[in-house]
Amino acid sequence: MGHRGRTQAVYYRDSQGREPVNDWLDALLAAKPAAVAKIDEFVEEHVNGRRAGDPPPEFPITSQIEGGLRELRVRFANTRYRLLYQRSGNLVVLLHALEKNTGAIAAADKGIAQQRFADFKARMDAEPHERPRAAGHDAPSRRGLER
Repeated sequence: MGHRGRTQAVYYRDSQGREPVNDWLDALLAAKPAAVAKIDEFVEEHVNGRRAGDPPPEFPITSQIEGGLRELRVRFANTRYRLLYQRSGNLVVLLHALEKNTGAIAAADKGIAQQRFADFKARMDAEPHERPRAAGHDAPSRRGLER
């Protein structure tokens, strides 16, 4: 069964409301705002708005890590950034982010992403559930979500 519509990147949010990828981007923003802008551009260009049935962007933009887990590969200046993500229907769930200085994604980083995706699926399959927050240029501010 194919999915209809367009893809939308969303931040993984844990049960306490934390969004680790967004928090990582906020910390990086203080030191390297141009790098964060480049990462946001990659999310917009290569993840958001794709037809849901389309295959993922090809290497070197993305690559498969393990199973459905993929990495969005962003190079800015001499630094390599990776956003680990997995699809869930039309959603592209941003699970983990890192600066990559080695040849392969470390097992610990893969494990973090896989654990977050399992948590995401368990909570999204439960009723009722809280909708994930969109990622990218048009993402709503977290301040609007605070209760």
